[in-house]
Amino acid sequence: MSTGNHAVAEHGHGERHHFAHHFRNEMHEFVTSKEGIWLFMVTEILMFGGLFVGYFLMHRAYPEMFAKGASHLNWKMGAFNTVVLILSSWTMALSIHYIQTKHNDKATKMLILTILCGAIFMVVKFFEYKAKFEHGLLPGNFFHYEEAEHTNLAMYFGFYFCMTGLHGTHVLIGMCLMGWLLKRNLRGDFDEHYYTPVEGVGLFWHIVDLIWIFLFPLLYLVG
Repeated sequence: MSTGNHAVAEHGHGERHHFAHHFRNEMHEFVTSKEGIWLFMVTEILMFGGLFVGYFLMHRAYPEMFAKGASHLNWKMGAFNTVVLILSSWTMALSIHYIQTKHNDKATKMLILTILCGAIFMVVKFFEYKAKFEHGLLPGNFFHYEEAEHTNLAMYFGFYFCMTGLHGTHVLIGMCLMGWLLKRNLRGDFDEHYYTPVEGVGLFWHIVDLIWIFLFPLLYLVG
């Protein structure tokens, strides 16, 4: 049986789950979707991996410069943001668990908390960026910090803004995706048989959190 662009599968307990017509069944759709998300995550890791390679090469050449650059960062704010993102991974995982166990109302609360954690992370990042702009601690030719302790200090902040800016963009994208999940969950689109989009966004969010766990010590604690 087909309905528009979807096929319908009957479950043992009478539930009806819609899956796209080009899949054999709902499990085929679920497995294929997860494989696609993991493939996308590999490309994300490769993109950040290039930045990490550049970072390590330059750090090896200018270890003192990276130490001086890190001394201008507030490690307490970075640590706070690390805790916030770890908490958000937990709430994201709970949202999937609650949908799987038929507690969609609790899943809604967890999605809201995850979005809130992302917002807190971005607010802290805003104040960090604001301080750097005010002091002239900027990348490349935009650098105009008069008391620079190292001639190549602008390079460090090039890495800082590039890596944290790219990561922050992913946090914003993740927040938008979770807003989309929240809307669909409130509409009743997800149940214990169908939660593929929630798990896909969850994987994306966990990778974003994991990248920050690497960025925090490399940028804030290197000195």
